[in-house]
Amino acid sequence: MSLDLSRRGFIGTAAALSAASGVARAASPPATAPGPINPLVKQRADAQVFRHDDGYYYLTGSVPEYDRLVLRRSRTIAGLTSAAEAVLWRHEASGPRSGFIWAPELHQIDGRWIMYFAAGPSGGGDDVFRIRTYAVICDGADPMTGKWSLLGELETPWDSFNLDSTSFVHKGVRYFAWAQREPGIETNSNLYIAKLESPLKLGSQVTRLTVPTLDWEIRGYEVAEAPAILHRNGRLFMTYSASATDARYCLGLLTADENADLLDARSWTKSPQPVFVTNSATSVYGPGHNSFTVDEKGRDILVYHGRDYAAIQGDPLFNPDRHTRVQRLYYAADGTPDFGVPVGNGPLPERFISSTDPTRLMAHDGAKLVAGNPSLAQTQFRQLPGRAGARSIMLSPILMPDHYLFAGEDGSLTLQQDSKSADFALRSQFVRFDEKSLHAARFVSIAAPGKAIGLSADQLALVASRDPSAWWHID
Repeated sequence: MSLDLSRRGFIGTAAALSAASGVARAASPPATAPGPINPLVKQRADAQVFRHDDGYYYLTGSVPEYDRLVLRRSRTIAGLTSAAEAVLWRHEASGPRSGFIWAPELHQIDGRWIMYFAAGPSGGGDDVFRIRTYAVICDGADPMTGKWSLLGELETPWDSFNLDSTSFVHKGVRYFAWAQREPGIETNSNLYIAKLESPLKLGSQVTRLTVPTLDWEIRGYEVAEAPAILHRNGRLFMTYSASATDARYCLGLLTADENADLLDARSWTKSPQPVFVTNSATSVYGPGHNSFTVDEKGRDILVYHGRDYAAIQGDPLFNPDRHTRVQRLYYAADGTPDFGVPVGNGPLPERFISSTDPTRLMAHDGAKLVAGNPSLAQTQFRQLPGRAGARSIMLSPILMPDHYLFAGEDGSLTLQQDSKSADFALRSQFVRFDEKSLHAARFVSIAAPGKAIGLSADQLALVASRDPSAWWHID
């Protein structure tokens, strides 16, 4: 079969596909807002994104210069990429806040905007890591345009290294969680929690939640830092970051029942393995310092930073390329979060569940396509622009970003590496038809008009586009 990638050739092909599919209304699908593309914001580490009740998404994070507090907002997560950024506050000319500024977090407490951050003095040497937690406060209702001023220093039990503060409300009580070096414990930092009486004053006993002791928590440095809270499925999940800030950086997880005493360390269980780590297949290194938000459809989103490469020259803390990234957060059957792997650069991937058998997803095992549910990462496919016109697409698994679904002449479907041939360019092209009422899609082959991705027995194969198995629910 010859390949005609001209405009005339593609329009003819698309029209034929529309007629064959019986879904003429899908020939011109309604425009939708573009989704997020990773990295969401370059060179913004220690990322916090949250959706406020004013309808805006807010983003803050550490800047490579570590000299200022910044904030941007948008009506959509994707819009944060290009949103204007305001500088709220800069480090001082001298004194305890004249050096590095780390890990800001924005919160609204008692109706006032508060931004926590960690800072140390300038001057070089070990003194620049005399890091303590401070807060600035906004004088108005709009954090982007209001005037920000220093509120003061957080009161903790020890005058020692502390940073990465977060606050949350549970059952009407406001809590505060942070990382600190405790005198007498030879670690870089541990995790602590207490009730919060006022923005800078703890209102209860301080509980040490965890000390880094596991092998994946002590690589390079003995670190537990950057707590973030997610309340789902009857439990509180607290993620934290561990080890050095290079490719060894990763996320750990503490879990407590929602009815437990959160100030009792025995209420929290530490996962024995990290839940989110470097993945060379997707080229994301050192994922960590996360936060949680929801997308425009209310689905949970994991926010974190990570680099595109492993090799770093010099101290990784001064490498600027920790980029803010986002991806869907899924859940296992027992209700615990399944973080999967960092999905890599590009549009966010999707998962496709068979409309005829919900236990079968479009998936792969290495280079072999399967219909099943082997692991989250093996069921995530990225839709990319095709080469046969505006409506053509290609499907690529996140774990094999140089491979694409390929329609064989015999009706088989395989994963093939791009051969750059005209035959590959034809057989890797599909047209996506969405049925919004079903939250489903089908993918019609350009190489085999009237055929779409579906199930044949237990395998992915080209089937008649009217076959019920050609519909895939979007997850």
